Amino acid sequence: MPRDVFLQDRNDRKQFAPYIAGVAALAVFALGLVWICYAQFVIEVPAYHVGVLVRKTGKDLSNADVVAPDTNYKGVQKDVLEVGRYFFKYDPYNWGWEIKPQVVIPDGKLGVQVRLYGADLPYGEFLAHQDGEKGIVPGVLLPGRYPINPYLYDVEEHTPQVVPAGYKGVVVNRAGKIPAKPADYWDDSDKMHQKLLVKTGFRGVQNETLDPGTYNFNPYEQQVKLVDCRNQRFNLSESRDLGFPSKDGFWVSLDSIVEFRVKPEMAAKVFVLYNEETNGDRIDEEVVRKVILPVARAFCRVQGSKNAGRDFIEGTSRTQFQDEYQRMMSSKCDPLGIEIIQALITKINPPEQIATPVRNREIAKQQEEQYRQEILQQKSEEKLAIEKELVKQKQELVKAEQEVIRVTTAADREQEVALTKAREKLAVSEFRLAATKDEAAAIASKGKGAAEVVEFKNKAEAAGWERSVDAFDGSGSLFAQYVLFQKIASSYRSIMVNTADSPIMKIFDSFNSPGPRPVSKVRASQSAGASATSTGSSE
Repeated sequence: MPRDVFLQDRNDRKQFAPYIAGVAALAVFALGLVWICYAQFVIEVPAYHVGVLVRKTGKDLSNADVVAPDTNYKGVQKDVLEVGRYFFKYDPYNWGWEIKPQVVIPDGKLGVQVRLYGADLPYGEFLAHQDGEKGIVPGVLLPGRYPINPYLYDVEEHTPQVVPAGYKGVVVNRAGKIPAKPADYWDDSDKMHQKLLVKTGFRGVQNETLDPGTYNFNPYEQQVKLVDCRNQRFNLSESRDLGFPSKDGFWVSLDSIVEFRVKPEMAAKVFVLYNEETNGDRIDEEVVRKVILPVARAFCRVQGSKNAGRDFIEGTSRTQFQDEYQRMMSSKCDPLGIEIIQALITKINPPEQIATPVRNREIAKQQEEQYRQEILQQKSEEKLAIEKELVKQKQELVKAEQEVIRVTTAADREQEVALTKAREKLAVSEFRLAATKDEAAAIASKGKGAAEVVEFKNKAEAAGWERSVDAFDGSGSLFAQYVLFQKIASSYRSIMVNTADSPIMKIFDSFNSPGPRPVSKVRASQSAGASATSTGSSE
């Protein structure tokens, strides 16, 4: 860029710099004005908070009013602003506001509201049942968040009332109607105690009790007193003298352990009768002191005075005294709501003046009884030994019988097997015999047939020879000559080349015929000889 152009541009910027600064200041002022308007005319209630409105202008409140009845009056308004933004709805001239956190009731807790405004409660009431009354509001707030105006309500945090396992919860209604007539009390068969428990809805101790669990009760409305209904055990000999004079004037003391429990269905009555506020909710000490110990002492003094001192040393008398003690404790304490599980006399301390001789006598009796028992035991052992031997003998007999049965069964089984095998062999032999017979018959039939064939063949051949011989008038020699001539006829020419006196020619000398034969017979003999020759050649 040329120097003169650069200088000109810098001069122009210096000339417009005041205008640029003015525009920037004006923009900043405008943004500030917008922010002020937003902050003054827009109410923003963040999460988990409420907005409390205060009216600056309007009608004045009376001296008795704490909050504004409606939006036309000055002062704190009843309604609150919940979470959100409110644009230009409340101007800062007429309205003021405060952001307060919501009331939070944590888990395991409950809240009780106390209304800080309204009319005073009537005489005898301390709960504000109506919206326009000042005081404790009935009911509770469960765990959670609540948009409550802190200028109108105070919230107290309390713990739910828990009835543990093994306990009963006695409900004391502190805010109900005051009972004024007998009909308002629980109708109980025990007329002496019928005005101790009230019916539901009246102020006082309720007859209905609570089972183990957690109950969200307003402590200003209802209070739960715990009564332990589990088994309790107390040793009455500890710092308590259970003594009485015997029939013969001796002092006898004893130790006792009593196991008891409060009857669950009578827990409310027991609580009313025996509980003392100085001892809190625990009534076991009161039950022992007011019920069990007096009954035990009364029984010991009445029943013990009927027996002599030595009766408490002997076993039979002590057992009877123990049984009577258990029965009497149960019968006397049960109507009072106390169930006696077990009442034991652990130790009886008789007078020492008679304890030693009576004890020695008792020991002698026990030794005598022991010896008798030993004799009976020996006899029982002897009888048991005999029975054991008899049992062994019976067992051996049973084993022998079982062995005989086993051997007999095995022999019968082997005999049955042998018989079965013999039957099988006999059946096979009979089958083979029948087959052999059939085979022999077949062979005989076959031989007979072959013999008959040979016989027929021979007969046929003999018949042929017989016919041939018949052709030569029954002369066998002639037929023989004929057959010979026929056999050598094919070679006759070569034989004849020999001389007339050849020895072969002498063969024919014996065949010289005395005379000529008829032609018909010669031809028949030739045909018969030919057939015989053919038959012989085929053979």
